[in-house]
Amino acid sequence: MPYECDVVTLFPEMFDAITQYGVTGRASRNSIFRLKIWNPRDFSDNSHRTVDDSPYGGGPGMVMMAGPLEEAIISARKRQQMLGIEKTEVIYLTPQGRRLDHCEAKRLSLSPGIILLCGRYEGIDERVIHRQVDTEVSIGDYVLSGGELAAMVVIDSVVRLIPGTLGDPESATQESFVNGLLDYPHYTRPEQYCESSVPDVLLSGNHALIQRWRLQQALGKTWLKRPDLLKLKEKNGITEEEKTLLEEFKKNCKIK
Repeated sequence: MPYECDVVTLFPEMFDAITQYGVTGRASRNSIFRLKIWNPRDFSDNSHRTVDDSPYGGGPGMVMMAGPLEEAIISARKRQQMLGIEKTEVIYLTPQGRRLDHCEAKRLSLSPGIILLCGRYEGIDERVIHRQVDTEVSIGDYVLSGGELAAMVVIDSVVRLIPGTLGDPESATQESFVNGLLDYPHYTRPEQYCESSVPDVLLSGNHALIQRWRLQQALGKTWLKRPDLLKLKEKNGITEEEKTLLEEFKKNCKIK
């Protein structure tokens, strides 16, 4: 059964990027996940297909109306229920939400499906959030023109974790953040490029040494670029081997 993803959005065409290109496009064509779009305008109660109005209390911009949004969400819930999914999580993309990280993407990938709600303008009527939204998610501390790009980020991060999406099943287990660290450096042909060489250990054929080097590089890159992640890993438990590798990296490191 495909992973079911329903999206409520005023701009359905934007999601062609998800279903037609890259890893998610291939997953869509291979029926690993299925995307269904719901346009709130289709649930408007007037001939102008109005979905927004001025905010109570005054202020700039417009607010998306509760009625069309809620009807779209209800329709999405019913579709997933007809497919056998009794309870689907409705996620509203907003800067006020929990920050999306690997753990959250993994959690969502283990469910049979999700419903993503994309806001526009100054936001959506608060009553929709109270009545229909289960989780609020943010992709960063900044403001976008709408929730569509954030929704696509969520879909991509989730779908790539579903078995069968990536060509090599080990790819998803060796990426950044999986073990709380950044990824190690990668190299490919040619062996020499602009007077820079591939590290000798990667040419040695000694897989134990290669794994050791990769772990050390991941630890080192995290120490250099994301010390906050390293502190979290140390808090959650770092092995003696990892401590030794990191100390070796620090001794040999030449920070520019």
